[in-house]
Amino acid sequence: MDLMVLWIVVFLALSFDFINGFHDTANAIATAVSTRALKPRVAIVMAAVMNFVGAITFTGVAATIGKGVADPAQLEQGVPIVIAALLSAIAWNLLTWWFGIPSSSSHALIGSLAGAVIGGAGMSAINGGGLIKIVQALIFSPLIAFSAGFIIMWILKLIFAKSSPHQVNKGFRFGQIITAAFQSFSHGTNDAQKAMGIIVFALVASGVQTTMDVPLWVKISAATAMALGTSVGGWKIIKTMGTKIFKIEPINGFAADIGSAVVILTATMIHLPVSTTHVITSSILGVGSAKRFSAVKWGVAGRIVVAWIITIPITVLMAMFFYWIIHFFFL
Repeated sequence: MDLMVLWIVVFLALSFDFINGFHDTANAIATAVSTRALKPRVAIVMAAVMNFVGAITFTGVAATIGKGVADPAQLEQGVPIVIAALLSAIAWNLLTWWFGIPSSSSHALIGSLAGAVIGGAGMSAINGGGLIKIVQALIFSPLIAFSAGFIIMWILKLIFAKSSPHQVNKGFRFGQIITAAFQSFSHGTNDAQKAMGIIVFALVASGVQTTMDVPLWVKISAATAMALGTSVGGWKIIKTMGTKIFKIEPINGFAADIGSAVVILTATMIHLPVSTTHVITSSILGVGSAKRFSAVKWGVAGRIVVAWIITIPITVLMAMFFYWIIHFFFL
């Protein structure tokens, strides 16, 4: 019975990873698709491949997720807690995907895991220092990405101020192919590890293993699930990211991709989970502001920011609710 429950956790974690893939496909390819640097199907296949490569390259973020919010070895109901967290995160991802809102899968998972731990073991089980470190990364990374996008676009404007807009965009349309691939790789290095971390959390909580090392089968499974999800594509969110914030030209897409990919990869190297959605959207906003402040549709940006703010508190409550249902009916 315990083994079957553990397999349920693995299935839900990979389902979350799959949904994360199509929910966050827009992160990597929205700008390249909107400027027609890449055809949608080609962009999605490339994103899927590079997501897979990125996912199997690093594991530091998985360890942070696995032990940052709580110590799985100390949780009496660790596996049901993980199930509740995954159900909450999946539900929120599907809801925001349906309405085309580029919310954060990372926020949803962190909020859900914290809520499930609180519901199942109380506030005392929360690793306050680890959770604060994770939340700080989630908060500050979009601000850094906004600044990076603004600065890169400002420098490019100075360099190409006297060049023909047609020739500039023609050159950067080719450059976007490279930056979109880089963007997809960086996305895989950070986002796929969150599912790896939650699976390892369950493995430690159930006593199957005692360390936070990520088994090879977990790496390959999570990377594959994200790549398959990416191949499905999240067209509603692609439309929001690529067209509704401001009219993106190839030079803008190039700047946004470089700025956000560097921020995400840096976070991965120091083992911090960040919201790729927040980082990339913020980079686009920074680029748009550097291009012309009035060009940004700040009303759309405001609705996105609202989704960012409410995700963690809502998913905390949702996960607590899911845990109480599991506890009442199955424990």
